Amino acid sequence: MKKSKVLAVAGVALLAAGFLAACSSSSSNSASSTYGYVYTADPETLDYVISGKNSTVVATTNGVEGLFDNDKYGNLIPAVASDWKVSKDGLTYTYTIREGVKWYTSEGEEYADVTAKDFVYGLKHAADKQSEALYLVQDSVKGLKDYLDGKTTDFSTVGVKAVDEHTLQYTLSRPEPFWNSKTLYSILYPMNEEFVSSKGDDYGKSTDPTSILYNGPFLLKSITAKSSMEYAKNENYWDKDNVHFDAIKLSYFDGSDQEALERSFTDGAYSMARLYPTSSNFAKVEEKYKDNIFVTPIGTSTAGAGVNIDRQSYNYTSKTTDEQKSSTKKALLNKDFRQALNFAIDRTAFTAQANGEEFASNAVRNLFTKPDFVSSGEKTFGDLVTEKISTYGDEWKDINFADGQDGLHNVEKAKAEFAKAKTALEADGVQFPIHLDIPVSQTSKLTVARVQSLKQSIESALGAENVIIDVQQITEDEYFNVTYYAASAAAEDWDISTAVGWAPDYEDPSSYLDIFKSTDSEHTKTFNGYDNPENPAVTTVGLKDYDKLLDEAAAETSDSKTRYEKYAAAQAWLTDSSLFMPISSNNGAAVVISRTKPFTETYGQSGNKQPASYYKYLEPQDKVVTTKEYQEAREKWLKEKAESNAKAQKDLESHVE
Repeated sequence: MKKSKVLAVAGVALLAAGFLAACSSSSSNSASSTYGYVYTADPETLDYVISGKNSTVVATTNGVEGLFDNDKYGNLIPAVASDWKVSKDGLTYTYTIREGVKWYTSEGEEYADVTAKDFVYGLKHAADKQSEALYLVQDSVKGLKDYLDGKTTDFSTVGVKAVDEHTLQYTLSRPEPFWNSKTLYSILYPMNEEFVSSKGDDYGKSTDPTSILYNGPFLLKSITAKSSMEYAKNENYWDKDNVHFDAIKLSYFDGSDQEALERSFTDGAYSMARLYPTSSNFAKVEEKYKDNIFVTPIGTSTAGAGVNIDRQSYNYTSKTTDEQKSSTKKALLNKDFRQALNFAIDRTAFTAQANGEEFASNAVRNLFTKPDFVSSGEKTFGDLVTEKISTYGDEWKDINFADGQDGLHNVEKAKAEFAKAKTALEADGVQFPIHLDIPVSQTSKLTVARVQSLKQSIESALGAENVIIDVQQITEDEYFNVTYYAASAAAEDWDISTAVGWAPDYEDPSSYLDIFKSTDSEHTKTFNGYDNPENPAVTTVGLKDYDKLLDEAAAETSDSKTRYEKYAAAQAWLTDSSLFMPISSNNGAAVVISRTKPFTETYGQSGNKQPASYYKYLEPQDKVVTTKEYQEAREKWLKEKAESNAKAQKDLESHVE
């Protein structure tokens, strides 16, 4: 993400740039009217309903909004919906569409009212165009899966309807207490059918802001590939008083010059910038901004290393024989071998490439699902996983899965698991060393440094006579084409990839864990290199067992405690499988300096409206934020957040019919 998103992370784009924090710009005379930022991947499309990629989110999320927003405490607040009700059985959600919300062209001309039927058409468009994000809703909205499977061709049988112009209703297949949080994701945003039809194949054209309509706080004015995206405040926006910048300019950043962020901040072009303690000029920066540097809280997105269980392309490889290819495939299908890699990764060293040794641990993550994403009584989700995974084997005992410390790195465990794997693999004719190709964009100094760190920690723990990490430095376009933008599993040209990450779409553990379900081909190709659930490799690694655990968890809709325990069992399986090896958070935990008022931005654990890419509510200030100011604002925010969240939870009862 996502985010969220194929790689939500805030996605691979942010991965490649080094988990960039929001950067805003300021005029020389006052707290600026222009917000400057960096983006790292051009969107493939502006069709926000069919895309699941963070690059589209970054381009469109400030221009288009759905039923709800997040406030600065993470509560859902009405946006296009002014009110809502849910039936007692939890199956029917009815929304009142706010009067006076309009569609506008990129030039700010009024086009039409936003009505309930725009939400109905948006979902139909997503279904007919086979949206990448259908996984989010296809099993939620009654009748949608049958429509997608061709069992019915009549979209009116799908559980979404416009009761009248200002009344929208969804009927669900089963209760989802977290349903409203799903509406923050763009597949459930509205679209004007007349406008889409008028544009034909040009609708959502990636370089053309006039190819979509806007109902949000900003209007997209221009896109220049690998250069910039520019926005202007929507002066007719219904909630314009909460928009504090008159313009946004996003500048393309490929990660080749990390120090450019601080320079632009110092020059007044950015009002927030990430700092890299490992950069050559950091000592001078630290001296200059010694009273202003702070570390942001760790975010919900997770980045790590994916394992390709059925690699088919070898255009970027150091392997010289078919025997080496075969040996690598067999090794990656062996769970003990994957676990050896998992325990061998020095996550602190990896994150230190961006944060330096002092702040490295702040960004470390040990579970795919953020450990405190949800809680069951006094126990966090991470606590539940710890209980479940302890039954898998001695290697998982006494491991701390909490954020901010390297609970998985253990050289002795890595060696022990590798020894078991090597015995089995040699009996199967595998020859060592195993060569593992890992691609990296050669222009991103940070990404190269991280991958080199990964190589060093794995080869040091397991021995280069056993495992060799072959770093494939390629152009940025090549890198994206064989990872993030790969058209199919066959195009995923790697053995291990750090171009994978995820941010949750809604507030339930399923938002993380469902993407590894064997039937979710859009995501399995990106994370594990296959897009056919009947692929023999799927059976070999046992993913059908994981599917069953997810199905059992999803079936529990009335008791959140039991539901979370069942999802914790699925997370325990995923962790034990080591098919994905979490390393760090892909947002937050950044070393920054800022000229924006701390904690004025939106806050959320899921959905598209994340502070790194959504600028409504954010307020500028003239002076650089001091470390003390930030800490005091954070303490105040945490107290207010607890009170606000408790009140919001209580208010939910008033919406039950």
